[in-house]
Amino acid sequence: MEISYKLDRFEGPLDLLLYLIERDRIDIYDIPIVSITEQYLNYMNKLETDDLDLMSEFIVMATTLLDIKAKMLLPLEEDEETKEIIDPRAELVARLLEYKKYKMMANELAGRYFDAGKILFKEPSIPAEVEEYKEPVNLDELFGGLNLHKLKEVFDRVMKQKENRIDKVRSNFGTIKKEPVSLETKITEVMAYARKHRKFTFRSLLESQATRLEVVVTFLSVLELMKIGKIALLQEETFGEMQIETLEEEGKEETLDLSDILDG
Repeated sequence: MEISYKLDRFEGPLDLLLYLIERDRIDIYDIPIVSITEQYLNYMNKLETDDLDLMSEFIVMATTLLDIKAKMLLPLEEDEETKEIIDPRAELVARLLEYKKYKMMANELAGRYFDAGKILFKEPSIPAEVEEYKEPVNLDELFGGLNLHKLKEVFDRVMKQKENRIDKVRSNFGTIKKEPVSLETKITEVMAYARKHRKFTFRSLLESQATRLEVVVTFLSVLELMKIGKIALLQEETFGEMQIETLEEEGKEETLDLSDILDG
């Protein structure tokens, strides 16, 4: 297992050099090698460690600095291809810049690790009003390949028949008011009719109603029962009669929860 040693406040020779450069606000691309070498050697003399490998790293860097210092005292060499002056400090500068980059990255990650300890996580939850939300019924999907316009035509024809049956003369003698037809009651009646007949035409269901009001409420009941998947509207052939079929298995009928239907 690799073990990282930290000597005093420096983690290695590059860390020490970078500290000296930043402390004195030295341009890293123009390091005064004589001054830096002298300060580096002074720090080295104060180091106390039994780790020979770590100490050897500082010694190697000291040797490198002394070598650069010696080259800086001699006439500088020229690159044969580019004809540019070769700076003896270039390799050291590149190493320092790379070390500085990784050190900054390590500090950033350490900061995030520290901040992560202050973050509290909460189990995901959905507000009740969102959880209870139901997507609006798509009538196109509900009726499938059936034409909603045709359904309305059947409804309109039945309504017209009911109107034509009214005696215009006797209807003026007086009006006997009937109790309003509730949607809740009519849904129950339509479902009972569907369970009894299993499969029947949409027209026959509407024509069996006594008044225009009942026709309207029956029509709404059919739509509600289709929405909850209790019945299905079919058309076996083009322009053929629209058939209603119960989707419940015979003998396995379930009680209707009308509160959910009417709330929806």
